[in-house]
Amino acid sequence: MNNTLENRKWRYATKKFDSSKKISDENLEILLEATQLSASSYGLQPYHVFVITDAAIREQLKPVSWGQSQITDASHLLVFANQSDFGGELVDDYLKNVSETRNIPSEELKAYGEFAKSKLLDLPSSSKETWTAKQAYIALGNVMQAAAELKIDTCPMEGFDAEAYNKILDLNGKNLNTAVVLPIGYRSAEDETQHYEKVRKSKQTLFTHI
Repeated sequence: MNNTLENRKWRYATKKFDSSKKISDENLEILLEATQLSASSYGLQPYHVFVITDAAIREQLKPVSWGQSQITDASHLLVFANQSDFGGELVDDYLKNVSETRNIPSEELKAYGEFAKSKLLDLPSSSKETWTAKQAYIALGNVMQAAAELKIDTCPMEGFDAEAYNKILDLNGKNLNTAVVLPIGYRSAEDETQHYEKVRKSKQTLFTHI
């Protein structure tokens, strides 16, 4: 079987992690770089990722995550926090980075910046927050697939109280909101769900070729 498909069939939403197994520093850096390299609209990456290993903080997060054991048992916990709002500085900071990274005069990037601002800055606040959260989910997908290639387990989670997360992680006042959570580590032999057959829509139902 093609490795691309094999890795995707191997992964599943891990319900029980082996708390004794930890991700190596080398593999963690690969996962973080895969997150860093993720695509995002206009290249802006309007989110921040918290890598949480502190046991005390994770114990605080567990009860506001519906008591799910993955929060404390996984090797690491990634919390994707999207920007709640933004202005022109989001685009300006990105263009400054482009100019410095690619050695391009900032004047040559002005038109691109004006175009991006024309599409983003007039959005209602609620639409801005939805858009930034969507970008965080793109990064989530990238790190999940990178983890599968390394045979590292993941469990994307939306079952948590975002306001409680924001308070515990001190995000209030920092223009950040918890969007999605990803425990990463290694499955426990006791997790029966690893043996379940994948249930997905058929290709005939899911795809339309035009």
